[in-house]
Amino acid sequence: MIPFLNLQAYNQRFENDFKEKFNSFLASGYYILGNEVKAFETEFAAFCGTKHCIGVGNGLDALRLIIEGYKLLGKLSNGDEILVASNTYIATIIAIKQAGLQPVLVEADETTYNFSFKKIQSQITTKTKAIMPVHLYGEISPMDEVLEIANQHQLLVIEDAAQVHGAKDNDGNRAGNLGDAAGFSFYPTKNLGALGDGGAITTNDSDLAEIVKKLRNYGTSSKYVNDEIGFNSRLDEIQASFLRCKLPYLDEDNLKRRNIAQRYVSEIKNKKIILPTFEGESHVFHLFVVRVENRNHFETYLTKNEIGFLIHYPIALHHQKALKEFKDLSFPVSEMIHQQVISLPMSPVMKDIEVDKVISVLNAY
Repeated sequence: MIPFLNLQAYNQRFENDFKEKFNSFLASGYYILGNEVKAFETEFAAFCGTKHCIGVGNGLDALRLIIEGYKLLGKLSNGDEILVASNTYIATIIAIKQAGLQPVLVEADETTYNFSFKKIQSQITTKTKAIMPVHLYGEISPMDEVLEIANQHQLLVIEDAAQVHGAKDNDGNRAGNLGDAAGFSFYPTKNLGALGDGGAITTNDSDLAEIVKKLRNYGTSSKYVNDEIGFNSRLDEIQASFLRCKLPYLDEDNLKRRNIAQRYVSEIKNKKIILPTFEGESHVFHLFVVRVENRNHFETYLTKNEIGFLIHYPIALHHQKALKEFKDLSFPVSEMIHQQVISLPMSPVMKDIEVDKVISVLNAY
């Protein structure tokens, strides 16, 4: 059986480093917002090319705290609209709604799985105050177009960078440094994953960074001094130490992912399977997603041939029970994507023989 993702093998490479970090952590007696978090924030900001990184509890909180921060800075208000892709993961929408703003779903593009720019202009109203491009599956959104629209209408750009750690645009700029602020997730399956939950905000906006640092810790500016009604969303000290072990290897791991993806794209020759397209370093293949018309039949075939898979994501947002306000909307491209996508094994620790088998099995479908 070729697993969809072998997390144990992925993390085993760092086992000795993890143990050393844990022993140091245990001996330190300092378990919340200590030196490991500070060091990781410095290192990840430098990696992304931003002035600031603020570690938070998870990727959902990262997006929400960006919005809450901009509300306190007077750049966003309750009821404002944020444009977001209709085929993203629900966490993107939850962050907007929990912060008191209104997500406006924009139809997807069937090639990039990001915004359809034919649709986005018609969705802008006087209430639109921000665009939240989602770098889905590990590929940077078409940011030139996003930024052009944002500049034209004076909108904030908040990157949902939960799946795109380390990707670079054509000018060499990293995801997380392409808009006004970005939210990252370090969920264990991510390209840069912790051994539990974790997240971060990157930005060049010093005012936002200062506000978010307070908000993540009860609104505290100094011990027992509370400037705002804040949250409890702090990157865990031990998780920060584990992330520091992994960060120096992220570019190398992403290159391995792209090499596997290149093999898939060049060697899978089957007209029944629609493959992704990519160029340069803009895609870090958090997921390798293909489309097939009869997904149930394809799932059965993969299972029979012992190829692991997952579906990201099986239910369109506007069909989710939790988002009833969108139930009467129609997004035919997004619906098609949700009905046809399936994610194949992808990991920097995949062996050549495993890649060979995936290609062989797909070619025989």
